[in-house]
Amino acid sequence: MTPELHRPFAIGLLGSAGADIVVDANTEECAALARRMKLPAVVALTCNFHLERDFGAMIMVRGRLFARVVQTCVISLEDFEADVAEQFTVRCVPEGEESDNPDPESLDEITYAHGVLDLGEAAAEQLALALDPYPRAPDAVLPEAEGEPDANPFAALTALKRPN
Repeated sequence: MTPELHRPFAIGLLGSAGADIVVDANTEECAALARRMKLPAVVALTCNFHLERDFGAMIMVRGRLFARVVQTCVISLEDFEADVAEQFTVRCVPEGEESDNPDPESLDEITYAHGVLDLGEAAAEQLALALDPYPRAPDAVLPEAEGEPDANPFAALTALKRPN
């Protein structure tokens, strides 16, 4: 199955100087990404990649993602536009050569198969990671709680305190 944003890059074309590649999503791809990510809309998505050879068949990728999305505010439940900007570094490895390093500080890995890396899918994954899981519109305000605030649970202990 072809992903919503498909930009195959043949690893064999990567020279010693590396490569700079820009992935821009068109209108149809933005709409498909919005459906995948359960967003009201993805208005625009651009991802700039710089690829360099690392060890063996591994590729080091540094990138900058810029997107304009429509999200639903968790407070007001109204849709609002938000900009997403993210810089990232990932290591691309051949399928089956993934690291089993459990260190959360280590670089994320993206696999590729048959000498082809899908930079469109890499951009989509970076967008998914950069989205705010609890989006809040800039002007959203939490409603005031009704009734009296809960009493301090230690107030009863203060009343029992002996005078000096």
